[in-house]
Amino acid sequence: MGTIQLSTITQSPPEQIFRHCQQAVPALRAEPIAQRKKRLSALRHWIRKNRSKIHEAVYADFRKPSMEADATEIFHVLNEIRVALRSLDHWTAPIKIDAPFYLVGTRSWIQYEPRGVCLIISPWNYPFGLAAGPLVSALAAGNSVIIKPSEITPAVSALIKEMCDELFDPSIVSVCEGGIPVSQALLALPFDHIFFTGSPAVGKIVMKAAAEHLTSVTLELGGKSPAIITDSAQLNDAAERVAVGKFINNGQTCVAPDYILADERISHQFVEKVIRKTQSMYAPDGDFEKSPDYARIVNQSHFLRIQELLRDAIDRGAKVQWQGKADIHTRFMHPVILTDVSPDSRIMNEEIFGPVLPVITYRKIEEALALIHSKPKALALYIFSRDKQVQQKVLKETSSGTVCINDCGIQFLHHDLPFGGVNHSGIGISHGQFGFQSFSNEKPVLKQKSGVTAVKAFYPPFTSRTKKVMDWFLRLF
Repeated sequence: MGTIQLSTITQSPPEQIFRHCQQAVPALRAEPIAQRKKRLSALRHWIRKNRSKIHEAVYADFRKPSMEADATEIFHVLNEIRVALRSLDHWTAPIKIDAPFYLVGTRSWIQYEPRGVCLIISPWNYPFGLAAGPLVSALAAGNSVIIKPSEITPAVSALIKEMCDELFDPSIVSVCEGGIPVSQALLALPFDHIFFTGSPAVGKIVMKAAAEHLTSVTLELGGKSPAIITDSAQLNDAAERVAVGKFINNGQTCVAPDYILADERISHQFVEKVIRKTQSMYAPDGDFEKSPDYARIVNQSHFLRIQELLRDAIDRGAKVQWQGKADIHTRFMHPVILTDVSPDSRIMNEEIFGPVLPVITYRKIEEALALIHSKPKALALYIFSRDKQVQQKVLKETSSGTVCINDCGIQFLHHDLPFGGVNHSGIGISHGQFGFQSFSNEKPVLKQKSGVTAVKAFYPPFTSRTKKVMDWFLRLF
């Protein structure tokens, strides 16, 4: 990989950037839809042309392999652009609404309008895809945008700024690099919408700041996403798909299975299969450290956090079924599988965001559901079962942002499905038309005809005749 040149952060104050973006809003509201398409097409062209730069940046921050970057950072964004370009005329068309009989003669429709100036605060775990993906939705909706990329991934952050500076006028898209002070300065401003991806703890801070200005929010958070492995699951498929969903990006994925709930009759067999599948995919020779396909923990601080979670679990009685080398200097961490994990351990109460997989057994499916109910609602829930009755039972008796049956994580890639959390795992939805709508105001419009109208029967003065008409009218409801 080549050397990434990190940008020296020299930028205008956030308030000045915000005011500049505000000035562009009236023109953006008035411009033709074709202009939005031109911006999206330019973004697509830049990504295709600079694909190798994106590879280099994510490698510098994660040592992430280029194929993984294509699959998890680039494909998602290009697909968002493809869907938007194909569908934008349909999305923006007014939606005709039939009039009720008591408003006969009126015409009504819903008209989508840009929210205005939008803030996108993107995370470090998929730093390019989770910044550029919401940007596509915001531009498709006709907004002016400020992006705050994560300072934890400086190479990708610099690349996002380079991309936006090259493609867009700063009044339409600006990038504010920096740490917590920059985020605080941005959150103090009266944005028209904030799209935040990150932890529930920081999501609460964002929501509190937004409340000061009654700013709408989309919060894509995380949480502890369970994967239920029933005795009817196809174990080879389940093990392979869990291994990919968990250990891709070294476990730093918001929709990764955070813990396994396995039927005790197949639990041991499932763990063995996960180990074999993970080895065959990432390190057939057994050396994960030399594997070109295995990413790294983003920084030493997060490395230490995961090690502390692991130590706490072991101190509370967890048994290590699989472990290997961990090196803080290179941020390498071998996959870890734990069993007999105490429900009181930190690893069962905090999002792991690393390559550690706790496995808990159950005798009856009700026990698994009880554990899920004891925790905040997850962003994703996974069910591996060939029993349709069990599938329906889990679907009906649990609440989560998304559900995927017999696979892991691929629901994120379906752009005709809404993606988002519920309560602790998020507010609002994104992707495809749902992302466009999140960055739009659905404006209802009613047009009344001139002259005599039905509602005039109820205008003052209120006479005995008016009362008779009202009495008759109310009996209809």
